[in-house]
Amino acid sequence: MVSPPLPEEIAARIDELCERLSGFAANNPVRSFEKNVKAALACATSKLDLVSREEFEVQRDLLLKTLDRLAELETRVAALEAGGQASS
Repeated sequence: MVSPPLPEEIAARIDELCERLSGFAANNPVRSFEKNVKAALACATSKLDLVSREEFEVQRDLLLKTLDRLAELETRVAALEAGGQASS
């Protein structure tokens, strides 16, 4: 089964393509070609459901804090349950 490419791989491929196209455009009298290709790529990527690296990092940090809090609460509940069973 073929796995889909990672966002970093997609970005690297787009950057490589842009570098190749900029080299081609530098030798080409039609300077607007590069702008048109970049605009087309930007339009295509804007249709994808992507988030910025900053937004991803914020959500990741929030999830890690939530998981830490969950583990803390699970420990407290287990201690309370153990204390309740000992006194029964």
